[in-house]
Amino acid sequence: MSGKKKSIKLFGIPLNRQSVVRWKIYIDRARMYIGYISFVMIVFVFLNSFQSKEIRDVLDENKLLIYPLIMILFIMISLILGRLDTKLGMRKEEMRNHANENPVIMEILSSLEEIKENQKKHR
Repeated sequence: MSGKKKSIKLFGIPLNRQSVVRWKIYIDRARMYIGYISFVMIVFVFLNSFQSKEIRDVLDENKLLIYPLIMILFIMISLILGRLDTKLGMRKEEMRNHANENPVIMEILSSLEEIKENQKKHR
């Protein structure tokens, strides 16, 4: 008997914890871009849902102006909300909470505290 673990493969790719975590990170990163695509689709559906003939005519005649303006407006509102989020310190607090939940970060913090205590003892 050998001490080697049997590896499970999915489409020739080893299926282990590191692979699953890496795939999850890729999916999480892609989710942001999918959100942008969803927003564009929602804008098109919203603008095409108007039944009023006057509004419909304005939208149809000015598609090259109105659609990009809505996208620019979305980007500006997103930047303002992001800046407000940063100013209020929401990101820092969010990162602090994530760090408290992360066992690796807590282990590093514990090691740093031990080093600090050892330095105090040797002074």
